[in-house]
Amino acid sequence: MVDKSLLSNKQREELHAALAEYFKSQGLNDTYEVFTREVGLQNNNSTSATKGVLEKKWVAVVRLTLKNEELTKRLKEISSDQYMPSRKKLDPSEWIPRPPEKISLFGHRNVINSVRFHPIYQLVATGSDDAQIKLWDSESGELNGTLKGHTDSVQDVAFDPSGKSLASCSNDMSIKLWDISALQCTKTLQGHEHSIHSLCYTPTGLLVSASRDTCIKFWDLSSGYCHKTIRAHKEWVRCVKVSPDGQYIASCSDDKTVRIWLISTAECVNEFTGHDHVIECLEWAPETAFHSISVNLCHQKESDLIKIDSTPAKKGKPSRFLISGSRDKSIRMWDIATGLCLCELRGHDDWIRGLKFHPGGKYILSVSDDKTLKIWDYKNQRIHKSLQAHDHFVSCIDCHHKNPFVLTGSVDYSAKIWECR
Repeated sequence: MVDKSLLSNKQREELHAALAEYFKSQGLNDTYEVFTREVGLQNNNSTSATKGVLEKKWVAVVRLTLKNEELTKRLKEISSDQYMPSRKKLDPSEWIPRPPEKISLFGHRNVINSVRFHPIYQLVATGSDDAQIKLWDSESGELNGTLKGHTDSVQDVAFDPSGKSLASCSNDMSIKLWDISALQCTKTLQGHEHSIHSLCYTPTGLLVSASRDTCIKFWDLSSGYCHKTIRAHKEWVRCVKVSPDGQYIASCSDDKTVRIWLISTAECVNEFTGHDHVIECLEWAPETAFHSISVNLCHQKESDLIKIDSTPAKKGKPSRFLISGSRDKSIRMWDIATGLCLCELRGHDDWIRGLKFHPGGKYILSVSDDKTLKIWDYKNQRIHKSLQAHDHFVSCIDCHHKNPFVLTGSVDYSAKIWECR
């Protein structure tokens, strides 16, 4: 029996009316008659306002219980990270993102598709389905400015290596170049025949874009003209990435292939197959990962068939390794020299949307429609850590190249900055 002191007279009357309505709706007429008589409820007290109230309240309680369990789990995870006196002190190259997030960025009115750290300043950029790009202070979380000009969803953003300008691409079939100091569009590039989904800069200053029109285009930014076009895939080109050494670009597509292109000749020098669904994202391995991959994965797969340079990475070493993430929920690592798939990582429960190598080279970071950010120990081919990153699909990720921060964006309209420690 509910303690009467817990309910006001009005609350008690509303509860009685809801119970009576429920009994009547379920055909429990005898129970209804006895109950209404004992609590002194008149038949006309049960109105349309009480219909279904009990069921709705019950569903709400169940939802709140599940949410409470989820929050309790996250709190336990946070506590275990913060209070472990026996945990050894990690080298900064092994620091990983840990909850809770350092900053949450709110301001977009739709899905966030792309997030990027500025190469020099404490600044991040976010691109959204609301057709806007927002610039944020990565220390305070304050909004520095909004770039408006696209007429449809912004799919990707990229800072040029100098950090002076920003490029963006959109479903409106245009690429825009922005002066981030003046918050103004300085140039609009047009030539693709469908939505543009991905872009990146080459070390020589060209801009590379990939589109649903199946093409990859190279743009001369001084003139604004297309320098070169590659009919790259049979279907939508989802992502394009320039290799760290500037020799290659990698592309992936709805046609389930990854292709490697020599920039100087626009020749396809390798094609990888193995995923059985759309490939959403790509990332080249940094030099810091070369030694670990060569020793731990190449030797396992190739034995003594070919000689692998397994010495620690030296500046200027050619790019060789690449990872891809797919809607088949898997991550694959490829050796472009041999064409081999070195490993396959499985553990996400939904489509993989974004990938990054940890700057230290030891881990792979991935985000997914399963709402998580996962950190992978690729040497042992297992999940090292999994974070419940957002309340909805996690659509994109970036890692700061120097400072210990990770940036994620989501379908929940928010972006989050995570501190690595």
